[in-house]
Amino acid sequence: MNSSGELSRWRVLVPRGGKWGDGVAATVRAHGAIAVIAPLVNFASVERPEALAAELRRLEAGEFDWLVVSSATTVDVFVSHGIRLPESTRVAAVGETTAQALTIAGYHVDFVPQSDNSARGLVAEWPVADVRGRALVPQSDASDPTLVAGLARLNFDATFVSAYRTVGVPVAPNVASDVASGRIRAVLVTSGSVARQIAEQLAPLPDSVIVACIGPRTAFDTRAAGLPVHVIAEEKSAESMLDALEEYVRGS
Repeated sequence: MNSSGELSRWRVLVPRGGKWGDGVAATVRAHGAIAVIAPLVNFASVERPEALAAELRRLEAGEFDWLVVSSATTVDVFVSHGIRLPESTRVAAVGETTAQALTIAGYHVDFVPQSDNSARGLVAEWPVADVRGRALVPQSDASDPTLVAGLARLNFDATFVSAYRTVGVPVAPNVASDVASGRIRAVLVTSGSVARQIAEQLAPLPDSVIVACIGPRTAFDTRAAGLPVHVIAEEKSAESMLDALEEYVRGS
């Protein structure tokens, strides 16, 4: 990663904490900017844990041909439940970040889309020869139905189960003040849930604040939340998002 200095000393809002937020903050600093970590969303247990437990039992019993994983948070759920996957169950991950989380947790990964790390990309790139059987799709309760609907169009018997809830986190008053004053010069948007919290808690954003989205789907959700979109990462990664932000600033 070669920073050319366009973001030097910029204050950039990183909207999630934990290991993921720390990793993004490191990427922000590598570009010469100052990372302001302010988690806007968190994850909580589902309201109907018995439904999740039932599907996870079926998964461990080998009743699903495919497990389709769309976030690292879902992997955390598997780990917390001590899930052991049968060798016969194949695993698809929406992107490299999710695939890496699965691998670190000790799970095998059989398919990751190469060109588009999104639900649409996963469906579009799914190998025709591997379209078969039953697929379990554990996601956030607030997930867009794109993935399950796309798998159904491929003729999978796709089962959605809510694995966790996405909940808003009140932003610290000093962070809200820094956004309102323009002291924070860029906001990273990493999901539709984050976009909705930014709109609810921080809008209207000053015209000087640049909104950078991690991919086309997130950009769509960000606009739907009533926010402007200035930067869209080519790949669904923090590195791509910061590279795109730096390129935007260089050209403006």
